[in-house]
Amino acid sequence: MKDRRKQLKRIAWFGGIGLFAAVLIWKALDVANCFPGGGPAASSENPESEAEIAWEVPEFEAVDQDGKPFKLSDLKGKVWLADFVFTNCNTVCPPMTANMALLQKRLKFEGLDVEIVSFSVDPERDDQKAIHKFAEQHDVDFSNWHFLTGYPFEKVQKLSRETFKADVQMDPESDQVIHGTQFYLVDQSGKIRKIYNGIKLDDDEIVQDVKEMLGK
Repeated sequence: MKDRRKQLKRIAWFGGIGLFAAVLIWKALDVANCFPGGGPAASSENPESEAEIAWEVPEFEAVDQDGKPFKLSDLKGKVWLADFVFTNCNTVCPPMTANMALLQKRLKFEGLDVEIVSFSVDPERDDQKAIHKFAEQHDVDFSNWHFLTGYPFEKVQKLSRETFKADVQMDPESDQVIHGTQFYLVDQSGKIRKIYNGIKLDDDEIVQDVKEMLGK
């Protein structure tokens, strides 16, 4: 009987350790998923990427990579893709921008008229010189790609949080900005309709959604 009790205690003890380890692993994965992306990237596991959404983009004012004024009305009647990046980013922005550049080429090859808008989440440092240097490194074609800056940080933080449903905040331990890694598809009326993973690009899905939106 004593041996039996010892065995049960041993099983319970090891079970407790296993449960504790599982919780620690889950927490670690949860933290990794939120940094540096600022929230779980949209994917097939994200309900919002599958559900029908219609988030209206509010009016905004900015300047583009050439210092020219740019606002929401410049996109009126157009289909566009959006993301949030910054040129000093040393984690997710380079692959996101490389993916957007590949997507830009694919859309042009398919003959689809789509604008691209990248909102800088580090507007104080992202001036024209920084943006053009970053663009050269990542094969950005500015013919239909607008890299926006020139607004206070608080403005883009509010836009990302309230409209695009992704947090933006300064990292207190570095010079980096925590932000979302999603790509957003916006329709001709200025409403966000689809969300995609900007790190793991599925260009076939995006191209198909764009074709449907353009009626092709």
